Amino acid sequence: MQFKATLAFALVLNALPAIAQSFYFGADLSYVNEMEDCGMVYKELGQTKDVHQIFADHNCNLVRLRLWHTPNWYDGLNSGKRYSDFQDVRKSIIRAKGQGMNVLLDFHLSDNWADPSHQVVPAAWLGVVANLPLLKDSLYNYISKTLLDLNNEGLMPEMVQIGNETNKGILLSPSVDAAGWSLDWNRNSQLFKHAIKAVRDVEASTGKSVKVALHIAGPDNADWLLAGFWSNGVTDFDVIGLSYYWAWHKPTNIAGAGNIVTELRQEYPGKEVMIFETGYPWTLQWEDNANNLITELHPSYTPASPENQRKWLVDMTQELINKGAKGVLYWEPAWQSSPCWTQWGKGSHQEHATFFDFQNNLLVGGGMDFMTHDYENLVPAKEPANLASFKVWPDSGQRNLTIQLKNLSGEKALKINLLNSKGELVASQEFGAPVVSELLFSIPSLSMGLYYCTIYEGNAQIAVQPVFLGK
Repeated sequence: MQFKATLAFALVLNALPAIAQSFYFGADLSYVNEMEDCGMVYKELGQTKDVHQIFADHNCNLVRLRLWHTPNWYDGLNSGKRYSDFQDVRKSIIRAKGQGMNVLLDFHLSDNWADPSHQVVPAAWLGVVANLPLLKDSLYNYISKTLLDLNNEGLMPEMVQIGNETNKGILLSPSVDAAGWSLDWNRNSQLFKHAIKAVRDVEASTGKSVKVALHIAGPDNADWLLAGFWSNGVTDFDVIGLSYYWAWHKPTNIAGAGNIVTELRQEYPGKEVMIFETGYPWTLQWEDNANNLITELHPSYTPASPENQRKWLVDMTQELINKGAKGVLYWEPAWQSSPCWTQWGKGSHQEHATFFDFQNNLLVGGGMDFMTHDYENLVPAKEPANLASFKVWPDSGQRNLTIQLKNLSGEKALKINLLNSKGELVASQEFGAPVVSELLFSIPSLSMGLYYCTIYEGNAQIAVQPVFLGK
């Protein structure tokens, strides 16, 4: 019986749309769960709406999520609840996949922010930080266990990045990190190769495909850093991810960033190039006393306004498409101001550069529109004509699903099943012909998780859609 259930669920998952995208329009939504716990309510045109649905409805197809090892510094903030740990990321993946979006899992490989200036080893590994073989084993086991645990719930990310903005290496001791610039390629390359091996071994054992990315801050740093990776044997990766903010990476302009993409694609054929982080303010005002991170504007995109935020993103994305890049992800477009504290202040350090105004309404004509812009030289990922499909979402009480049908004649009776991530049936309902285009599907009280709603005509499964349920 277990084999049959597993096989049936595998068939359900195989019916999901392919994850391949002609271009990734993405957003880092790591702060969303924390913001909502701090009282944040996101709105579109004045109406409350699930923020993941807002992004999915505006053509976002990749959600980036950071993962910290043990962020126990959260214990002294606000309510003491931790975020960007495994359980928080698990919840975010459920929500993103429930809206049909792919996931990029950002292994920071630290307990706190990792960036070009900070790459401190997790406290749990301090005892082995100077013992490279043991540190490599700890890294391998951590990445492997994380991905296998996610896979067991049907939550495997489509892409992972090994470290975050790893210009100075990864997993440094506090003293080495504090000493300034340090890049030991022998040590660094062994760690990266072992981390990538963990991903590849998980792929082999699960049959899932996971793209592996390296992440570099600043387009101008990509050439020499990639040369260092390559010459030290770190070659088994799929994506080159770049951070590109005008405020920190000037004078590299949009055209310059595009030229760097061209050079990387020529030098590393077969590797995709993407912008993993970017950002641009829609205002230079603020809603709280937490210092704003981005304070400089490009001379051609002034004054700060929703329109110029959108124009920066559209112009940059068009240039990158022209040069063969595969995606653009915006960093923290939902990090709104709230009564909660960060490590540095009360509120948000990014509320002036999100996609929402100070009343938490989606900006009209703002940066979100870059995802739906009609770009030249972009071949859209086309769906087969007349493919049966549907949209599904729960009501506020989580006891009914509204299902909108597409490309169904309505002349045949339907059966709709709801399965959990293990492939177990949790609800089923039949609808006699003629079937209307919008159905109400009653469900029992269910725990938070990713579920799969499937439609059958007779014994034939004709469509499947993931849905997030629970609070």
